[in-house]
Order: sequence, then structure tokens, then C-alpha cells
Amino acid sequence: MPSKKRRKRGGERRVIHPRNKYSENPPDFGLLASLYPSFEPYVFYSLDGRPRIDWTDFNATRELTRVLLLHDHGLNWWIPDGQLCPTVPNRSNYIHWIEDLLASDLIPCTRGNSVVKGFDIGTGANCIYPLLGASLLGWTFVGSDVTDVAIEWANRNVKSNPHLSELIEIRRVDTETKIFDAEELQNKQKDNINSYVDSTNTVSVDMGPSPSFSLRSQSVKNSYHGPPVLVGVVKDGESFDFCMCNPPFFMTMEEAGLNPKTSCGGTPEEMVCLGGEEAFITRIIEDSAQLKRAFRWYTSMVGRKSNLNILTSKLWNVGVTVVKTTEFVQGQTSRWGLAWSFMPPSRKMLFSHVTEKKNLSFMLEGLQRQHSAFHVLQSVESFFCSCGASCKLNASTFNIDITASQNHCNTILKSETQNENEAVQCKNELEISRTSNDNNCQSDDLQFRISVFQQIPGTLLVRSTLHQKESSSSGLFSLIFKQLEKVLKNKFCTERVSADGSCSNLRR
Repeated sequence: MPSKKRRKRGGERRVIHPRNKYSENPPDFGLLASLYPSFEPYVFYSLDGRPRIDWTDFNATRELTRVLLLHDHGLNWWIPDGQLCPTVPNRSNYIHWIEDLLASDLIPCTRGNSVVKGFDIGTGANCIYPLLGASLLGWTFVGSDVTDVAIEWANRNVKSNPHLSELIEIRRVDTETKIFDAEELQNKQKDNINSYVDSTNTVSVDMGPSPSFSLRSQSVKNSYHGPPVLVGVVKDGESFDFCMCNPPFFMTMEEAGLNPKTSCGGTPEEMVCLGGEEAFITRIIEDSAQLKRAFRWYTSMVGRKSNLNILTSKLWNVGVTVVKTTEFVQGQTSRWGLAWSFMPPSRKMLFSHVTEKKNLSFMLEGLQRQHSAFHVLQSVESFFCSCGASCKLNASTFNIDITASQNHCNTILKSETQNENEAVQCKNELEISRTSNDNNCQSDDLQFRISVFQQIPGTLLVRSTLHQKESSSSGLFSLIFKQLEKVLKNKFCTERVSADGSCSNLRR
């Protein structure tokens, strides 16, 4: 596991959180094998002499999690076959990000209690977030779930750690509780949803239209109709500093099983819901619009960047006061954290969209199994080499460093531009870049890196970072990246982008 940390302007991006125990000291499989005989059979040595495990073996990943929790955190832990097996460094990242949110002065603490109290939505048999939060930071937790197995084993894992058992409550969700649909919720709240008076009765906040009305545009077939999430689980009068959730990312178990490189288990209740993560997190948003200031921060993990943008729009529609995001990258996998609050911020915020963009990205979704991240990298290399640009591909880190001159950029834009509006924009950006570089006597070369990350099976993230700290060519950089996006989506995606920007489905 790499220990380097990366940041991006206008946002936050880390390979691993700097306070994460594994930031500078990744797990040593060889050492763990020598200390824990039960782990030794799962460790083998590659040709370069490095100890490794088979990530497609559920028993190996489960035993790794068990020994890491015991060795590094003093936690006794186990889950039965088939249950979702968490990776400890990844889950620790989420805990430390929430710690950052609580420590910031953006949203003031109003609970009047020095002990942090969190709510874990769908804690699972592994109960990983309450165990880590309690052991690392002394937080108290309520962890909710719906299945008998999850409740039984979460309680077992809590009781196996008596030094923490008083800090963690496992709460069964009443699956018989009625979930209001959008129209019922709108009627229920129509008399009071447009205003909210906080607990001090001194501030009245206009919350805009009913949150149920704002979210009704979502198609019924993709709406969440499962057990209660927050409303109906949080008790009257309860308040929390935060909630957190590792939502079901997938719509079907077939989709969940497409990644042949890992085996982390997972039941349908943990992995799948109708509408996938977008529908599930939308339910959290709808519930938060009812509970409002019962939580200081509402948070969830997000697996697809495209969903992050959709969900952020929904949050503004229900009247939140602040939205925060982060990106965690480990190996070739990216995940996002999404946080929001209904409490008034204590200071003004500078929104990231006002910052000049030197980091751009897009998603390649619907990839067939035969298309890997390396195939995409090769196509990126071919795209730029065809115009004469210099490319240096690093297959081990899945990135390409590119240097393109003004003439190279001109060739790309002329060959790929398909309509008159694009042609005019390209001409303007080329002229702006050329004039500015002439005035400043700077090199007109664009230097940037393109990286490819695994999201979920069938989905890749393509990211580009402009190396120049101060560049007048960011507009040109953006245009070239858009052309690359169009080329790659035409080649790899089940939806191809036409000349006018629209998409047409392909059946393969």
C-alpha cells in the first residue's frame, strides 16, 4: 500500500489519511505471518521477494482483517462466511475524515457533550466503524442493521471487546416500519417544511421547497423502498454529532461480483438495493431533511463520481447549509466521502468552483470485461502520440506523463473538433494561450499527467492534472481533455458520444 499523500487544488485528495496508522507503515504481511500462525498459510512470496496474499481468497482477506485489528488496534473480531469483510486502512480513512469535519470550525458543536456520538447506518456483522471509532478516538456509537446475522455478530464483536462495550449500542431496525413515499411525505410536512426554528428559538431559516417535492423527479422504479434508514430508527429526542454509511453500491449481485481481482464477501443486504447507491443515499438525504439538526453532520461514502454530482445537487435542493466532499484513493480504487449539514456555518466558505481548475476527470462506465485500465492507458498514449506529443507511460502506477507543444495541441483540436461552436472556442483558446506565452516569454508546452483508477467493476475514473502552477493554458488544457473524453467513451463505453454531445446506446 503506498504511503504517499496527494492533494488537489479546490478539493481534497489523499492516497491515505496522514493520521491513518498505515500512512507511513503499511501492513507487513511477512511480520504478521511470523506473529500469527493462523495468517501464515495465506502469505506467499512473489518473484521480487515481497510477501503477498491472494486478494481473491475470502479467507485470506478475512484473516488479514482479523490480525490487523488485533495487532494494531487490540480488537478481537470475526465474521461468518459470506459477510462483507472490510479493509482496515480504508475504513480508518473514513473515521479520520469525520474527525477532521468535527474538528473544523465550519459547523459548531451544539450537543453540549464532550463525548462524540456517531450513528453507523448498516453497521453489518463486522461492526467495523463503531469498533475503530471507539478504539481510536473514544467515540460512542449506535450501529443499526436489519438482518439477524448482522445483529448477532455485531453484538458478538462488541462483547468480545469489553473495554469498548459500553461505548457501542447495536440497534435492530424495525422492518415493519412504514416508509413514506414522496407524496405522503410532502403531505406530512406541508405545514412546517418551509421554515425551521433551531433549538434556541432565535434563528429562523427558510428551507425552500419541500425536500420530498425536490426529490420527486427521481423515477419511482429507482427509488428506495427498503427498511428505514434514519427516520424510524433514530429515537425521539436523540442527537448525534454525525452519521456515516458504507451504502450498497450495486443494483444487482451480478454487478457486485464483476471484479475478479478481489473477494471481500458481502450479502445482498450489504451490497445491493433497488436503484443502487444513488437511491440509498437519496433516502439518507430525504431522512436528513426531516431530522435536520438532530445530526451535526450527515455523511456517506460514494462509489461513483457521477453519483457524487447528482447527490450534491439534491442536497442543495433540500436546503442544506454546507456540503463537503473528499476523495480517497488506495491502489487503483477511488471512493468519495460526501458530508452535509443543516446547521448554520460559523464562517464563510470559498466554494471550489471559483478556483481555477487544473485537475479534470471523467468516468468511463459500462466497460466490457475485456477492457482494463491498461487498455485505456494505451489508448490515451496513442491519442497523444498520434499528434507528436511526448508520452511516458508508467504501467505500475497507471499514469502517463505528457508534454504537448502548441502545435501538438493545435493538431489535436483541429482533428477532433466536430462542430462550428467548438471550432470557435478552440481558436480563441489557442490564441489566448499563444498571446499570453509570447508576452511572458514562457514555454508554450503543456505538461500534464493522466491517471486511470478502478472505481467499481465496469467503471474507470480518468483524471488529468496540469503540472504548471501558473498557466494561461488551463482553458486549452480543458478542451483537449474533453476531446480525449469523447474519444475514449466512443471506444470503450456501451454509450457512445455523438458529434453533438448526445449519447446513443450500443448493444453488444
